[in-house]
Amino acid sequence: MREAAALPLHDARILTGGGITAVIVLDGVAYSLRITRAGKLILTK
Repeated sequence: MREAAALPLHDARILTGGGITAVIVLDGVAYSLRITRAGKLILTK
């Protein structure tokens, strides 16, 4: 198992540009990352 310090770390609030949603693309497929009112993350296709 890799150490946690070796893993990339990304702040969701920076990814969303201070808003609540961001689009993340993987292999040409777009996914929506949303921060809920409760402070949880939802990733949908």
